[in-house]
Amino acid sequence: MNTHRPRAMLFALLMDLLWGDPPNQLHPVAWMGQAIALVSKFTRSQPPSHALVSGGLLTLVGNTSIYFLGMILERLLARLPSPLNWMLEGACLKSTFSLRGLTRAASQVKEALDAGDLPEARRLVSWHLVSRDTSQLDQHAVAAATIESVAENASDGIVSPLLYYCLGGLPLALVYRFTNTTDSMLGYRDAAREWLGKIPARWDDLINLLPSRLTAILICLASLVQSGNISRAWKIIHRDARKTASPNAGFPMSAMAGALGVELEKRDHYRLGEGQRLPEKKDIPTSIHLLKLASFFAVLLLIWMPSHPSRKTSLNSPNGNCYWR
Repeated sequence: MNTHRPRAMLFALLMDLLWGDPPNQLHPVAWMGQAIALVSKFTRSQPPSHALVSGGLLTLVGNTSIYFLGMILERLLARLPSPLNWMLEGACLKSTFSLRGLTRAASQVKEALDAGDLPEARRLVSWHLVSRDTSQLDQHAVAAATIESVAENASDGIVSPLLYYCLGGLPLALVYRFTNTTDSMLGYRDAAREWLGKIPARWDDLINLLPSRLTAILICLASLVQSGNISRAWKIIHRDARKTASPNAGFPMSAMAGALGVELEKRDHYRLGEGQRLPEKKDIPTSIHLLKLASFFAVLLLIWMPSHPSRKTSLNSPNGNCYWR
């Protein structure tokens, strides 16, 4: 890893913990979402074959454009004096993940359950965390949906962008965020998005293969610190991780189910940790604590992740490059 990236990563994490996300008008992910929505607006009436091609072109052109924009941005930042260069790079990196936002959303659900306001808890889960219909969920199912989202977003929202930043700097971190945003907007099996979102969804599955499994391991390590019961988490991963339709989501979710000793069920889709107790509202803060521990371990791991000397350049190199060649 380049010498300035650990500082940029720590600064990005500090920004997230202190200030959270910027308003949508200033958030690069919101800009990505607006661009994706604009493209999808003009492809809704296409036949399946045309929609499939449109989704492929969106994936190719979008990822390529984002990569080169990230590369240009990284080169410009590398020309600035230290510490301004790595602080601004950290500010850009911050836009690709959100630990504070995720913990706040989960905590709000817990507060609504504490207040006995199940309809509000259902609304908050649907608004912030999951895309499923939550109108009929009971308290246990609301807690389960919240915990599932915390676990899955530990990978999608935190570990994945940080991992790709370490592997390829801002360009890869931004490419990851664009890919995941595209999947979250288009990766559904309804009439409007079935074919348009097929290629973006498969691409998102591919680039999340490694981060999702790494996140599951980190949750296991967090469970060792939290309760000392790492063996149960590992057992549930081995048994249940492939029960979900997604090739990736089941890994962090089953790790969380095992770490908490609860059963996480999405009706008619999967049951992770089957045979364990039903989740309760008290499990939500514990899942948040496991999330924070896993994120801390991820940062430690990625900061110290070795890189081959021949593949990195210094901020002081003659050409000013700060990304892997």
